[in-house]
Amino acid sequence: VQLQASGGGLVQAGASLRLSCAASGATFSEYAMAWFRQAPGKERDIVAAINWSGSSAYYADSVKGRFTISRDNAKNMVYLQMNSLKPEDTAVYYCASRYFTVVLASTMYNYWGQGTQVTVSS
Repeated sequence: VQLQASGGGLVQAGASLRLSCAASGATFSEYAMAWFRQAPGKERDIVAAINWSGSSAYYADSVKGRFTISRDNAKNMVYLQMNSLKPEDTAVYYCASRYFTVVLASTMYNYWGQGTQVTVSS
């Protein structure tokens, strides 16, 4: 599975961004998808994840109510809509995939995109 993330940028606090991740090379609908983020000097943490059908999603407490993960299996795309952005959301955001089931640990994801930088100024 090849993943290509895009959509990052520099925004002010309170703004919105939508990240996109394009997948290729496998039957996309068989894979759980997730977004992780890594700030300088910190570990890579899960932000949100979605199951293969899109019927179930997980969110980190820090983003609940502000971020929404979604997928379009017909287009082999997963999205992360980020609203009410805060400076602490600043990080490199990665999309990741693994076969079928959602898990929270980054080590359990087999495929990773290249990362897209999100910077939120105060």
